[in-house]
Amino acid sequence: MSEDLIKIRHQIDDLDQQIQLLLNQRAACAKKVAVVKLADVKDGENITFYRPEREASVLRKVMDRNQGPISNEEMARLFREIMSASLALELPMKIAFLGPEGTFTQAAALKHFGHSVKTIPFASIDEVFREVDADSCHYGVVPVENSTEGVISHTLDILIESPLKICGEVSLRIHQYLMANNKSLSNIKKIYSHQQSLAQCREWLDCRLPGVKRIPVNSNAEAARLASQEEGAAAIASNAATQIYQLELLAEKIEDEPDNTTRFIILGKQDVAPSSAGKVDDLAAGSIDKTSIIVASANKSGALHNLLKPLAENGLSMTRIESRPSKSGLWQYLFFIDIDGHISEPAVAAALEEIKQQSRIMKILGSYPKAVL
Repeated sequence: MSEDLIKIRHQIDDLDQQIQLLLNQRAACAKKVAVVKLADVKDGENITFYRPEREASVLRKVMDRNQGPISNEEMARLFREIMSASLALELPMKIAFLGPEGTFTQAAALKHFGHSVKTIPFASIDEVFREVDADSCHYGVVPVENSTEGVISHTLDILIESPLKICGEVSLRIHQYLMANNKSLSNIKKIYSHQQSLAQCREWLDCRLPGVKRIPVNSNAEAARLASQEEGAAAIASNAATQIYQLELLAEKIEDEPDNTTRFIILGKQDVAPSSAGKVDDLAAGSIDKTSIIVASANKSGALHNLLKPLAENGLSMTRIESRPSKSGLWQYLFFIDIDGHISEPAVAAALEEIKQQSRIMKILGSYPKAVL
């Protein structure tokens, strides 16, 4: 072994020791934060240990000051895990997600909160909402839209009535994998998967497995479980499901769109402060927060135009709008709208007040940091 190599390895060992020391010093500070919060809490008050805006701000700073060779994304992921481990010293958090184990929603939860939380699977989106509302879990993670197949209607429908708030969001690149308990495509007689995944892989399936029956189920992990128990059955699921359910990987990344991405929302009970720590961003440059609302317009000509007009007049960007039929009357619609900016920003507050005056119903679902990674 060359002297140069020995020298570099000694340098790495010294740096590892410094990193470990600093990590423990950071963790000790996190424990002090918990002590201060507990000392300041008043009778009947809930303590908020997890601060979405604080974590988003830290991750953005990490990426801004990063000089490589580690990429911004990888550096931010490392710091996400550091923050996750530190927060666990203050409060071990329980995160509800649309299960079972091995779903994309679990992957999104771990990407957002890090691996030092306890992720708890539930069989339906309704149950995730219910567990967070009942304080059985601190936060919940559910899918809300896919770049290929559009919105998850059930999530939007529950948001209408739920008292929970959107505290954050996470975007996850979705790669679909075909798996079975045998190694041959020719033996496949049926394919299980979530209806969204079946739709995202439609062209691939039409080309490679035409005529094979496609059966939608509640989740891709459930699809993998069923495929592991049936001869001639396959599943479309995440790569992690192959290990969890001991299946053979037959084909990988079979989604029709290479940029296939799903957006997930973080559900909680708290109002989230602006990520800019009270500083109003230049909205022309794009806010680092967003606000989500539900609006019901009057059923008359020009109603939607009048609802959206205050956004333009206040210089705000609308990043998404979706409509859902209202249960209150025939041909009545609710609009789900995402707006650049935090509700504490004067322009956003002014626009929402004007929209409220124009609408039959307006509900603010939450102001929260945009996805960092």
